[in-house]
Amino acid sequence: MIIEFAAADAATSGSGHRLVARFVPQGGLPADADVLVRGAAAAARFTGKAGQLFEALVPAGDGVQRLAFAGIGEPGAAGRTATLERAGGGLTAKYLTSGETELAIDFAGSGLGAEDAAAVLLAARLRAWRHDVYRTKLSDEQKPSLAKIVVLGAPEGTEAIWETEAAIAEGVEFTRELVTEPANVIYPASFVERCKARLEGTGVEIVVLGLAEMTALGMGALLGVAQGSVREPKIIAMRWKGKAGARPTAFVGKGVTFDTGGISIKPAAGMEDMKWDMGGAAAVAGTMLALARRKAQADVIGVCGLVENMPDGNAQRPGDVVTTMSGQTVEVINTDAEGRLVLCDAVTWVQKEYSPATIIDLATLTGAIIISLGHEHAGMFANDDLLAGQLDAAGKASGDKLWRMPIGPAYDKLIDSPIADIKNVGPRYGGSITAAQFIQRFVDKGVAWAHLDIAGTVWVDKPGATHDKGATGFGVRLLDRYVRDVLEA
Repeated sequence: MIIEFAAADAATSGSGHRLVARFVPQGGLPADADVLVRGAAAAARFTGKAGQLFEALVPAGDGVQRLAFAGIGEPGAAGRTATLERAGGGLTAKYLTSGETELAIDFAGSGLGAEDAAAVLLAARLRAWRHDVYRTKLSDEQKPSLAKIVVLGAPEGTEAIWETEAAIAEGVEFTRELVTEPANVIYPASFVERCKARLEGTGVEIVVLGLAEMTALGMGALLGVAQGSVREPKIIAMRWKGKAGARPTAFVGKGVTFDTGGISIKPAAGMEDMKWDMGGAAAVAGTMLALARRKAQADVIGVCGLVENMPDGNAQRPGDVVTTMSGQTVEVINTDAEGRLVLCDAVTWVQKEYSPATIIDLATLTGAIIISLGHEHAGMFANDDLLAGQLDAAGKASGDKLWRMPIGPAYDKLIDSPIADIKNVGPRYGGSITAAQFIQRFVDKGVAWAHLDIAGTVWVDKPGATHDKGATGFGVRLLDRYVRDVLEA
């Protein structure tokens, strides 16, 4: 989606544009609206409530002009950003396959500020994203036609803010692309190559570890997951050093590019969804792209542990004991609890290599978190109250919402092993908590750490304000907001 700003002296009436959208606060259309349009709006019960859309056709020259009005609710009401995103995303959803190729959004007289306008535009762009690469038989009516938004009457400062928001949109779109691609296209090596291609020329420093390097480092947990696949595992580290000085912040993502469950194999029904078990790694990659594109003033390292979990004759068995890079031993009770085995070695490596002050890991780790929180929030576990508060605030501001879950010694005891230092699963109850406890055992003393279980939020079965069904890009806006509010503050 191209978003283009009209010249400052351009007329903002929308004349000359076939499709024009305006924003209406609760209370009805503005007084300058055509009397017939006002009557039609009243008949349609359009009052400007949040989420309402109304369209009128009016004569324009030898043809007609389509006027779209989006309700933005009460000025100053709570949840203002979410309301504006519903308006912007709703316009795109309505006209994406309408046959119209261009939408003019007229902010004149809307009462919206620059940040408000940028929120509308971000939602409009994100809602336009689709992945139709493999769909060869779409009819013309099914194909997206809307390709450009022309911005009229933008509040002062909108263009400058949009430059940053456009970088965020690119990061979210990249994450969605990685998550949506099938596992025969995105696997550890191709994930790395796609990141290299997208980050080329951005200034991001890239380090890649292969099988030989990880073997030499003693990453027995990660390698144990990978040993059943013909696909070689990888670790990719992406560093954006926009500010020198303090110890860096590390984002670590689980990148299981396909998860069969291994020998503890999953049921066949729904297994195709496990292509998105690398959603945490995809979010880290998208965030690094966004930070580089907007030239963030922060020192951030994004690390992705990339494996495929398959059940061949060389696969890891339940009951095996592996030695992690940290030296701790793990009894593998269930080979479908593989994400934590990948993360523990990735977390150990980033600490030894970069000595970060803070680690935030993202992982589609447990089905238990979906039972707890559904698809509305990701679960957050943290060893530091300040970090937890910062992430919670970032989640509320960005729309990537989090809910803090407990950790503690009582839960930690549930993963003690009778024959090794730790086992990779506890009892059925508290599954997302014991998974977090497992990762915490590999976090060095003095390092602020948070684990985000995003299993319920990376892929959805119903459209939202900023996404269609499928990949959401969850995590990119959250981490970017954290960087803005904490690291760049």
